[in-house]
Amino acid sequence: MIRVNRITDISGIRVGHAEDERVASGVTALVFDTPCTCAVDVRGGGPGTRETDLLDPAATVQAVDALVLSGGSAFGLDAAAGVVAYLREAGRGFAVGNVRVPIVPGAILFDLLNGGDKAWGRYPPYRDLGYAAAENACGGAIPLGSVGAGFGARTANLKGGLGSASSTVPGLSAQVGALVAVNAFGRVTMGQGPHFWAAPFERDGEFGGLGLPAPLPNDALSWPRAPLPGANTTLAVIATDAALTKAQAKRLAIAAQDGLARAIHPAHTPLDGDVVFAVATGAVPLGDEVADLARLGAAAAETLARAVAIGVHAATRLPCLDLPAWQDLYGKE
Repeated sequence: MIRVNRITDISGIRVGHAEDERVASGVTALVFDTPCTCAVDVRGGGPGTRETDLLDPAATVQAVDALVLSGGSAFGLDAAAGVVAYLREAGRGFAVGNVRVPIVPGAILFDLLNGGDKAWGRYPPYRDLGYAAAENACGGAIPLGSVGAGFGARTANLKGGLGSASSTVPGLSAQVGALVAVNAFGRVTMGQGPHFWAAPFERDGEFGGLGLPAPLPNDALSWPRAPLPGANTTLAVIATDAALTKAQAKRLAIAAQDGLARAIHPAHTPLDGDVVFAVATGAVPLGDEVADLARLGAAAAETLARAVAIGVHAATRLPCLDLPAWQDLYGKE
């Protein structure tokens, strides 16, 4: 299989996007060919989620059919209903007697103040966007940047975006992939300059190849901007082909959160709703369950940090949003 440096390098995971340019928002759906073990870890102070209680290791349902990341704040939670409708038509879902109920957890980010037209009438567009995103789901080199849930996203100083990356895990046969919608209160670059916080983990110039600045810019650790509670959030999914229990997937999600802390300054604030889902397809059994899980967690954090930078590096400017894209300022086409 040809690797494309996307979460879709994990066999059995398809990703689709849908956007509404007028609203300046969008949805990203991850559809799994077969139900996957899933867990979640929430570190931000203002999260918005759906169906995350059933991801507790003590809950009855053991696997999910899809995940949804959406713009729109609380209105965007409707996106999961569209994905559920798509899966129901496909005969997917948790069996209860002769009925199947698709299991689709999700999370939302805030993009209601990005300049798009939010006067959508009685019902927001997210249910239809969710259906379209699921319908568009595919493997391979999925689009990145200003697409899907990252369409209307922003950071403190640059246009946010949808990023993805993958990597093999040293010492294991398993691999990990990450997908992230970057809509952070903080910056992913050091101050107002072009250098990404995730630079130590970059591979093959995937987000500009600038490395680390020397010396560190004086404004690298400066406070980003005036806070507006609830107006941010970075949403991420870390996936692996390893065989994990729900409890082990939870530990993977916890470890992967370090990737956000390495790529965004500051992260996990009371102003963000940062959420990381962890998904395991179960194709590769672990040998040493403790040591191998530690290796997976380390790789997950590094891969997620890369995905954050890739998402912002790939983003293009949104006409209604008064923020430049990285490429506008530093791209060398």
